[in-house]
Amino acid sequence: MIRWEAAWPDRFVREIRYGAIGGAQPEVRAAPCGDRTIHCTLTFTLDRAVRQDDWQLSVEPAFAPTFHWAPHLAPTDRHVIDQHAFRSPALVVQDGTRTLILVPDLDLLAAKPPVRWYMDLDAPGNRLTLGMSASRPEEHVLFVREPGAVYPAGTVRIGFYLMTFEDEAVAADPWRPVLAFLWERWGSPRFRTGAPAAAPLHAYVRHAYDWAFKHWEGAVWQSFELDGRPVGACAFIVDATQSPNYPGPPDEREPRSIWNQAWFSSLRSAQGVYRYARRSGDAELRRRALLAKELALSAPQRDGLFPSVIATRMERVRLADGTEVNRSRGWEEAAWGHSNRNPLSPWTRGGTALEAPYHLLDMSWTALLMLRWHEELEHDDRLLAYVQSYAEALLALQDERGYFPAWLEPETMRPLPELSQSPETSMSVTFLLALHDAVPDPRYRAAALRAIDAVLADIVPIGRWEDFETYWSCCPYGAETLQGQQVARNGMFKQCNLSMFWTAESLHAAWLATGEPRYLAAGERCLDELLMTQASWQPPYIYVEALGGFGVMNADGEWNDARQSLFAELILRYGMALDRLEYIERGVAALRASFVMMYCPENEKTREQWEKAFPFFGEEDYGFMMENYGHDGRTGPDGLGMGRFTIFDWGNGAAAEAYLRIRDRLGEELERRYGITI
Repeated sequence: MIRWEAAWPDRFVREIRYGAIGGAQPEVRAAPCGDRTIHCTLTFTLDRAVRQDDWQLSVEPAFAPTFHWAPHLAPTDRHVIDQHAFRSPALVVQDGTRTLILVPDLDLLAAKPPVRWYMDLDAPGNRLTLGMSASRPEEHVLFVREPGAVYPAGTVRIGFYLMTFEDEAVAADPWRPVLAFLWERWGSPRFRTGAPAAAPLHAYVRHAYDWAFKHWEGAVWQSFELDGRPVGACAFIVDATQSPNYPGPPDEREPRSIWNQAWFSSLRSAQGVYRYARRSGDAELRRRALLAKELALSAPQRDGLFPSVIATRMERVRLADGTEVNRSRGWEEAAWGHSNRNPLSPWTRGGTALEAPYHLLDMSWTALLMLRWHEELEHDDRLLAYVQSYAEALLALQDERGYFPAWLEPETMRPLPELSQSPETSMSVTFLLALHDAVPDPRYRAAALRAIDAVLADIVPIGRWEDFETYWSCCPYGAETLQGQQVARNGMFKQCNLSMFWTAESLHAAWLATGEPRYLAAGERCLDELLMTQASWQPPYIYVEALGGFGVMNADGEWNDARQSLFAELILRYGMALDRLEYIERGVAALRASFVMMYCPENEKTREQWEKAFPFFGEEDYGFMMENYGHDGRTGPDGLGMGRFTIFDWGNGAAAEAYLRIRDRLGEELERRYGITI
């Protein structure tokens, strides 16, 4: 390794070292790029092809950081932060006053270098690394180096930006300068060309509803009776094999069920259907929306608490040709339960809704949606009575610190220890403040503010963004060992951006309720940490439109995840509160990205990828939309990275609801203040 001899701000950088490629030394350059930023490039000229497994450049800060941030976990020396995780890529360290930030040069990465880039953050070793190496995903989803990198003869360039700050505002929110830099340089210019969507958003909404209620109706729409009461909603999940164009027998991927949970909410999707029906005069769609409301109200309350899932029993059926498929035994045998994304009966171990504990997060979200229906769509006193009954149970569960537990054991109703003091509490804050607006009761407001103050004191400063998805979804890494603990090598917790969102949302609500600037400032910090999981550019190795789409956590691989439709409105609301155009553009980009994964003629790049993955797709499949892209950490031009299922309530139906709600509630103000038409 050779030491970089250029002058660096010695209060920030002790040393930068870099290696050779096949014995060739680079031409190195460093030039100012604004007041607090230096642009650095290394250019290698190779007279022959070189096989070399790894190349690194390391930056050693001149201080001992007390805060570390990276976009992905690299828990051992084997692991790297592969370029697949470069949505808004940066390495950030602080010591309380000084902030040092490394940002890869995305123009050079967009030029398709011959070897994959990576970053690494070694907190105990006090080292920030930018490197090149072959890599592969391991577990779900971390990345490890692999041998075999080859550099062809010619020019190889790699570069980065180094940002230094000694500023109280940056110390309070270290992501703000990174996000502004990335968006100004890469995000905004592309956004202003119309990216990421290719058509007016209402066209995608029409595809979504035609898909669910016409072309795929037999698989998607579920209607039945509960105790003589007509109810209905869209099935939790449908598989590509249920396409009317699929040449083989259909197979149900998971138990046929309907959810009102923090991800998959039939009540949320139904609000979009209701808004569309109200504007279009479609009586049939309005009828279906009302059936979904009836289903939510049918969930039986137990001292105010209620289940989030109704599921049918399944059986394995052998067909005449010997093929075995999953089949539902019908809604006549349906039973109520809870989400199996939990520590007591985890989905990853075959747990079912019938065994699952009560989840307060799911109940608070559903109760909030009931309030929104009552306040925004149609007054229904049953909704208000239902949520008030739940609120009494919720208040009784608040602990001495102000937190609400995550789960209750289903028999004893005692709180489980897992995430008993977590940012899942933030969802209950938002619900209680909304309920206080509808039914003024000082207990609701007092409990909500005590809860958010606890989250502000304990969780926000250290980034302990642990929620149900962090450990009990498709990425179980750390479920047994990391709860409440940082990954030592990275100086970070395993984090999920859902809890960042819930907390930013509750802080916005607390600011509106109290007028206290500290809540808005803290909410901006949480929102910025959330936005570090949003794509601020278009990588050449992502084969669908990526700008504005979101990932999930720092140990998973998704791009364009369906949560972006949930996030879009809050980003816009912060943009309006702070009059920040960057947030407005990011919020609109998130909304547009919510439709990017849809199979339809308007999404030319996505349609090409779908037809490579599923050649049987045709017009009847327009509207099919996988919830994300590149889930397993791999993508390719041949359809690699495309999934095989659609969740109406966490995909096309959720995106439609977000668009229709934003258009109704924010559309006029966005056009008047920012000239943006939704």
